[in-house]
Amino acid sequence: MATDLETLLEMGFEQERAKLAVQKTGGLQGALEWLEKNQDKSLEEIKEPEKKDNDEESPELQAGESALSLVCNDCGKNFRSQAQAEFHASKTEHINFAESTEEIAPLTEEEKRVRLQELRERLAAKRLTQSAEVKADQKKSETIRRKATQETQDIKEDLQKKEQIKEAAKKRREKLEDIAHKKRIQVRIKADQEERRIKAAREKAVRDGERAPSPPVTPTELIAPGVVTSKPASAYTEARLRLQTSNGVVTKTLAEATTLFEVAAMLEQENGIKVQSFQVNFPRKTFSAGIDFGQTLREAGFVPSAALIVK
Repeated sequence: MATDLETLLEMGFEQERAKLAVQKTGGLQGALEWLEKNQDKSLEEIKEPEKKDNDEESPELQAGESALSLVCNDCGKNFRSQAQAEFHASKTEHINFAESTEEIAPLTEEEKRVRLQELRERLAAKRLTQSAEVKADQKKSETIRRKATQETQDIKEDLQKKEQIKEAAKKRREKLEDIAHKKRIQVRIKADQEERRIKAAREKAVRDGERAPSPPVTPTELIAPGVVTSKPASAYTEARLRLQTSNGVVTKTLAEATTLFEVAAMLEQENGIKVQSFQVNFPRKTFSAGIDFGQTLREAGFVPSAALIVK
């Protein structure tokens, strides 16, 4: 028949802790209760009070000593040893104890098995609870990590979007500068051609003894002073937009090469408005995202000015 110490060792308890439990309680039942009470303490923490209280009377049962029964007057429960009574007091805060002539019979093998099974179930339940707590902590950490990753991704996407807008604006400026440069060259070429034509006509008139032709009158010279004339739409390089949004009216002056996608991006970035479409009332037409937003303001007919409803 296995001793109490061997039984505890078979259950998986450390030898030193199991030996200490048997010495302090004098039996398997008390040892199990003592181990349950001190399962979260290290051996150093358990032995520390012993170092401070070397002169105090030990509650351990000595070899050959008869077991006296103690009874709790608060609940009527009997205890084999003083250590068991102290353990009961620590758990219930009962303080009224007295000696009893009633002798507590030792645990039978069946009772020992039942107590061992109860202890195993409590230990398994505790491990299950700890496992659930660990899983909950891991899940919480994973949620925090995913949130941080999503926030980082959103920041990266926002930066990329801003860079795309800057790059598009840069290309638009370069395109407009190139167009303006080509127009200046064309005007200069036409002026040189006209100057050479007039010069050749004068030289021919001189050779033929005819009157030299007068330089041609430009359309601007025929306009009376002080009269203001309107320019055709093709002469404008910018568009004045009046944007009716859910937050109010927004006005912008943009280059003719600006796309509707860039206008929508500006409204979202500057005013927090997510644009699905632009609509004009006359002639009634709707420009939808993903279909028409690739058009420039010139291609959409918004130069020199337009009033748009933002949806």
